[in-house]
Order: sequence, then structure tokens, then C-alpha cells
Amino acid sequence: MSVVIVLLGFSLLIACGFLIAYLWAVKNGQFDDKYTPSIRILFEDKKTNSAPGGFQRRDRTSLANRRKSVKDEISPKKADESC
Repeated sequence: MSVVIVLLGFSLLIACGFLIAYLWAVKNGQFDDKYTPSIRILFEDKKTNSAPGGFQRRDRTSLANRRKSVKDEISPKKADESC
């Protein structure tokens, strides 16, 4: 029977802790934004380039463009090509 009293006291202590945390959040304005949730549906989501399962797909065109730009930076430019 004494175990029930200990568990009851412990659960009341935890409940009071959650109540204090909730009151602190309300006092500090955590729940003041009432406008943004109502208009969130009007904004488009960011488009992600992910495969099923959350894996990122490689963008082959941008990878090829990066390789090309790196080759352009590395290769020496001739003086007669600049005209």
C-alpha cells in the first residue's frame, strides 16, 4: 500500500511540473501567434529533390555544369583566345 502512496505523490509532482511549464509558456507568449496558422495553407512548400525514403537525388545537370566550370578554371587560357 505504501508503494501506491509513493507513486501517487510522484505522479502529482510530475503533473505540477507540467502545469508550471505550461503556465510559463503562456506567460512568455509561446501561443500568441493566431494569424500564421490560418494562412499557412496559402504559401507553397519548398520543393525538395528527394527520392522515396528521404534519400537525396543527385542533380546530374548541375553536377555536369560544376565539372565544366572547374575544368574552365583549371585549364590555362591562351592570349589569342581572349580576342
